[in-house]
Amino acid sequence: MMQYRRVSHAGGTYFFTVNLNNRRDSLLTAHIDLLRDCVANVKQNHPFHIDAMVVLPEHLHAIWTLPEGDAAYASRWRMIKASFSRRLPKEEAVSQSRQTQGERGIWQRRYWEHAIRDEEDFARHVDYIHYNPVKHGYVGCASEWPYSSIHRYIRLGLVDADWASDDVGEVLSFGEW
Repeated sequence: MMQYRRVSHAGGTYFFTVNLNNRRDSLLTAHIDLLRDCVANVKQNHPFHIDAMVVLPEHLHAIWTLPEGDAAYASRWRMIKASFSRRLPKEEAVSQSRQTQGERGIWQRRYWEHAIRDEEDFARHVDYIHYNPVKHGYVGCASEWPYSSIHRYIRLGLVDADWASDDVGEVLSFGEW
């Protein structure tokens, strides 16, 4: 049996895509305050910096930078997902295999991670994150989506408020994961 290995660089910067198990659900935006609280609680006890993030109804993308000497992003995601799941009402269907493992079935078991290689790679992934709500048709301009770090980038003067309207998708898209 082949064992999956995650990339791990202590103090590294990583891009993540994390999905709900039911991709037609909207738990993340419907319970955005709960998700924010779960992330904040994990950050308080296991610090990391959120460089960029967007939360859509059924998935999220984030870029995190971990502290020097720390590569434990997997345990942080496990804590965030578990905390969010525990605090939701039990309404979802749960498969037998998930019941056996003691899982709720809210999240997909795996997630995508990518170690950011350089400044260009970082910039491309930040753009991808901020453009994602436009790409999926939720808004016509990235700044219209409320659950995005683009608002911090606008406030800091890093991008204009009208950045990434729906006519620039090909420029920002570099493939799905």
